[in-house]
Amino acid sequence: MMEIEIHPWQPFIPNNAKILIMGTFPPQPKRWSMNFYYPNRTNDFWYMMGIIFFGDKYALCTPDKKGFDLEAIKELLCRKGIAMNDTARKVHRIQGNASDKFLEIIEAVPLYELLSEMPDCKTLCTTGEKAAGVIAQLTNTSIPKMGEKVVSEDGMTIWRMPSTSRAYPVKLETKAEYYEKMFRASNVL
Repeated sequence: MMEIEIHPWQPFIPNNAKILIMGTFPPQPKRWSMNFYYPNRTNDFWYMMGIIFFGDKYALCTPDKKGFDLEAIKELLCRKGIAMNDTARKVHRIQGNASDKFLEIIEAVPLYELLSEMPDCKTLCTTGEKAAGVIAQLTNTSIPKMGEKVVSEDGMTIWRMPSTSRAYPVKLETKAEYYEKMFRASNVL
């Protein structure tokens, strides 16, 4: 029998949300270092955000650098108007791991319902190929090339960024350059 997982978190939506960052789905709970988006210590997302916004890859880590500082993360997201959610609400892990390659999406996020809660959000950022494909399908757009954007018929700017998984063979600093370009173009930086 196919085991179906339901997304563990509610969308994180600051009052001033102007950009929505969307991955695919969280890893299994045994990999979490916190109960929030990108919880895996071996994922580059929060290290990358530290580089971009503070010039320090450990800026969003706990003092011992063994976990992430959730309070500092939420403060940054609220201050910059960055919302977080994933593209899948329900999934089946074909091989029981976190790889998007082996993730079957059973139910996608109700994107336009989610966006209705963020009237100032005009930018979507997808973190990886699978998330980009889901958003392209939901918005009836093409999948942008890595580091590029498309604009939907309703004026939403949709960026495709590299995966922040360490399984994606790109240096942390290079990933940060892609995301920094997108944040600057979106007036977040």
